[in-house]
Amino acid sequence: ITVTSFVASGRNAFIRRPTTDLRASNGGASVESLLTSNRASLAALEKDFPDVPELTRLRFALKFSSLPEAKAALRESVAYRSGAGRPLVEAAAKAVEQATANGGWDNEPVRVAAPHAASINKFISPKNIISLSAENGDLIYVIRASAINDKKLMDAVSVEQMGEFFLYVKEVHRIVADVRSQKTGRLCEVIFANDITGVRAIPDKRFSQALTASSKQYENLYPSLAGPTMILNLPFVLQAFVGLFKPLFPPSVQERLKFKGAPVLAKLEELTPLAIDVSSRKAFLMEVEALLK
Repeated sequence: ITVTSFVASGRNAFIRRPTTDLRASNGGASVESLLTSNRASLAALEKDFPDVPELTRLRFALKFSSLPEAKAALRESVAYRSGAGRPLVEAAAKAVEQATANGGWDNEPVRVAAPHAASINKFISPKNIISLSAENGDLIYVIRASAINDKKLMDAVSVEQMGEFFLYVKEVHRIVADVRSQKTGRLCEVIFANDITGVRAIPDKRFSQALTASSKQYENLYPSLAGPTMILNLPFVLQAFVGLFKPLFPPSVQERLKFKGAPVLAKLEELTPLAIDVSSRKAFLMEVEALLK
């Protein structure tokens, strides 16, 4: 989905969540069971936030170890969504509604409605960022860093503007993941596949700052949405600099980062085939399934 390209769930877009994966989370669990086991916390959150959807309250209850922490984070989220983030939230909702109007997924409304799209879409396309759909409802967000001219991109937009773009992507992911959670009865999440194929230098400092800023907001604004995070195909020359990648992710994700090889993905000259070629997509989704075991 995101602001680039989305491949709808179907017979050729599949991935089964193994019983043991890269991290312990509630992703893939029964929504009904989670609602039952967290009934007390959900009731307490509903008392303070009656207008917040039940599934949103569940994600906050699951993420934070104490009710006060969950309340504080949800209060921050509500303030953001009704304040500074309202234009972004409303734009994402409208874009997703338009994208799904015909029963499938037309990504153009989502791409055009992205914050600062006129500048950013010159550099972000299905060639370098794409979201795939797993049959079980999860989203697989694939980024090929080497295909993004981050220096020219950051010459065109500010760190703040780039951060808004990333938050918009997260909001679109949230909408789709929640709809699928309700439809399938399992808690859906986003699997991150960061492909480092072809990278020969560290990212532009401004681009990294935007990533870091949006990642820090992720945990409080979108808890229990992020699934496994994989760094794929890290070139040998950069393996000594693994520590440079970790600050780009929230602290809880840093502890669970997995560095893996993904030869199917590495062989692709760009990510576009994952959207338009069934065999390429199927092969990659099978590869992801193997990596998650």
